[in-house]
Amino acid sequence: MPPGEDPRNYARTLAAVYDATMAGDRSPARPRDVIRKSWQRLRELGVDPEQSRIEPSMDVAELDLRRRESGLYDVLDDVTRGLESVTASGENIMVVADIRGTVLWRSGSNRVLDQAGRLGFIEGANWAEDSVGTNAIGTALVSHQAVQIFSAEHYARSHHPWTCAGAPIRDPRDDRVIGVVDISGPAKTIHPTTLALVDAVARLAQSHLRDKHRDNLDQLRSVAAPMLARGGSPALVTDAHGWVAAVDSLPHRTRILLPSALAPGRTWFPALGVCELDPLPGGWLIRPTSTGSNVAAPTVHVDLRDSENMSVTVSSELGEWTYSPTQRHAEILFLLGSERRGRTASQLAQDLFDDPARTVTVRAEMSRLRKNLAGVVAAQPYRFVDAAQVTLSCPDIGAHLLPFSNAPAVRAARIRE
Repeated sequence: MPPGEDPRNYARTLAAVYDATMAGDRSPARPRDVIRKSWQRLRELGVDPEQSRIEPSMDVAELDLRRRESGLYDVLDDVTRGLESVTASGENIMVVADIRGTVLWRSGSNRVLDQAGRLGFIEGANWAEDSVGTNAIGTALVSHQAVQIFSAEHYARSHHPWTCAGAPIRDPRDDRVIGVVDISGPAKTIHPTTLALVDAVARLAQSHLRDKHRDNLDQLRSVAAPMLARGGSPALVTDAHGWVAAVDSLPHRTRILLPSALAPGRTWFPALGVCELDPLPGGWLIRPTSTGSNVAAPTVHVDLRDSENMSVTVSSELGEWTYSPTQRHAEILFLLGSERRGRTASQLAQDLFDDPARTVTVRAEMSRLRKNLAGVVAAQPYRFVDAAQVTLSCPDIGAHLLPFSNAPAVRAARIRE
């Protein structure tokens, strides 16, 4: 809502915009870009704005499992304390949802919780955008940014009496969104500072996760240091997610790609070749070997069907690994998977930025990508290694291909699909 705007007048304007847009008539004003894009996505999916499709809530056991798997347990106290000032009035509720839009926790006054419950806004319910329409949880997950949704900006008409503000929480280990913190309440409770507060609390949660990760690496480093000192051969130590805690006689790396199922013994790594693995408390001791150069070329499956859960699965005779690419790396992998002959730095700069001169940016991104996929992605030109068997899975609907991307080559591909 614009600063100084009367909420009632603004709600009336939004209602007129909503009615005109949904009817296909000339709108008296243009919706905000984040709202316009959300409505467009939902209309392409055929979601009916007159019927909110709240999925049945899951049972207690499944909800508890989702909570434990979310990675959000450790920040729940920080989030709750940070938003106490908003929920204390009794007019708003605080909600934490996971990456799939599942409501994991709610807190607030019984009166507002009951009102939310009548909309299906309960623990265990799915509030992803493609399930219930434009809302601060689902739209924050799709846009990867903090958003505030007021009144008729909601896609479902039944949600117009509400306002909500949500901000994504990112895992500092890989910058991937793992959930959303949200403040929701009756439309009359809208306040211009709510979005900034929610975003600040999400960042505080990320800082807590970052500190915890650093502490875990320090603890692993203290365990591994004597072993590396006695080993006398190149080695490195990682945590269970591939973050490097210590290195001896090898080039420094921040992180390496680990197999999806680890076990002690000999394993091939895209970045290191064949290595011997030994378990450590909270991690692994990895020692490259001089043998195994004849390991067969890998098969590579790039899966971009779900923009919230993109992956690269690398399989060889010694194991299987899964890498979760960043948004930029997903764009690059799509381009390389579509053009097996490869792309030069200049061509990728044109594909990504519509500017063939931005080769420095491209080379920096490719350097980061190849550290994770050193045995899979080659250079001069950039491409998947010639011997690799590569498959590329994209959404069935072209408009859903990498929806976050503004890269010219991706936009063109959406039209062709």
